[in-house]
Parts: sequence; C-alpha cells; structure tokens
Amino acid sequence: MKKPPKVDLILVSHGHFDHIEDLVACARESGAPVVGIFELCDWLTRKGIAKTAPMNKGGSQEIAGLRVTMTDARHSSGYFDNGQMVYMGEPAGFVVRLEDGLSIYYAGDTCLFGDMRLIGELLRPGDRVSADRRSFHDGSRAGGEGVRVARREAGRADALGTFPLLTGTPAALKTLVEPRGVQVLELKPGETTE
Repeated sequence: MKKPPKVDLILVSHGHFDHIEDLVACARESGAPVVGIFELCDWLTRKGIAKTAPMNKGGSQEIAGLRVTMTDARHSSGYFDNGQMVYMGEPAGFVVRLEDGLSIYYAGDTCLFGDMRLIGELLRPGDRVSADRRSFHDGSRAGGEGVRVARREAGRADALGTFPLLTGTPAALKTLVEPRGVQVLELKPGETTE
C-alpha cells in the first residue's frame, strides 16, 4: 500500500472493494476517524479500528471541524472478507460543509434518483459535486444528469471507466455537463483539488 497523505477524516460511501480494499490499512496508518453507515463501521471496529463515527442517512455530525450529513444513494454494498460476502450496510452519500462555509456533495456510486433534487435544495451543496459512475453501463450520462439535478457548478469524475464493467469516461461526462457551465475535475489517484 502507498502511504496516504495526511488525512483528517475518511468518508466511506459503501463497502465495495474499490472503495474499501485499503480502508483498514489507511485508517490505521492515518489515525483519522472513519465516517460511514453503522454496519460498515461495526465491521471496521471488529478489524481493530477504534476511531469510527457511525451514522445513518439523514443524520449530521460535527467531526474534524466539518459538518457531515449522510444522504441516500442507490447502489449495493458488500465485501468478500475471508472468502465470505459480508453485508456492509446501505450505500450512502455525504454533504460536507467545510470550515469556510463551502460545501461538497459526494453522491457515492449511486444511480440517478429524484431525491438528488431535494439534497440540492435542502442541503445546498453549492461548490462541488462528485459524479461517480452512477451505474455499470451508462455512467457518464447519468452522472451528468446527477450534477444537473443537484444544480451544482462543478463535478468530479472519480470512478468512470476504472474497471472493465464501467464504460463511462470523464470525456463523455464533460460533453454532457460543460455546455451547462459545469466544470469536470478529472483527478488521478492521489491528486487533490482546491
């Protein structure tokens, strides 16, 4: 495992391998609290991770100087642990309000769903929206629609085309949302953005 940079907080949307394969090692190495759905945090505790901050959808908590609200997401969440599929609780998204009042909406690996509009209206994530793959087959199109529904100004393509089942690409997402004035931030693993 590559040593992670300084980490203040780890948010986990769901328990698929591409999201948690290095989670236990990163949590141990960084010492950062891990925020996730109750069942996933329980699994982490059984793996020896003491700093977890379990929550459920609709809840908010102040942690590491941030206000974290857990939102709904539509996906699945299971992980092969010691040869057995383990249920990791429901998938989730997060709206994070930063110290300076700016906010980020991380939708997780969700498909498009109508309540994204409510998340945009009620929680007002006004600065960045993650546009993950949304589905196995048409991630770019649905991701673009998710950014539009949430009415945000920037999207991040972070899991499009990362393994063979995922056919969406950041370029395809750009063609859908940049004409609407939405900037797509295409980050490589380990890169950050301001």
